[in-house]
Amino acid sequence: MAEKAKKQNAIQGFFRETIGELRKVSWPTVPEARRLTVLVLIVMVIMGIYLSLVDLMAQSLLNQLLGL
Repeated sequence: MAEKAKKQNAIQGFFRETIGELRKVSWPTVPEARRLTVLVLIVMVIMGIYLSLVDLMAQSLLNQLLGL
């Protein structure tokens, strides 16, 4: 029984500490969150295009080297 109470207190302590840390977080405002979301989406699209181009170039280079 002592182990069960100890585990329960550890779990309670974990959630207590987690809530305490979340209260310290500086949360963004709605406009900031929207702006940052759009920025992330734009960067994702640009990186997707860049990686696609690099993949196509590597594929064509390998095809030429292997004679395919």
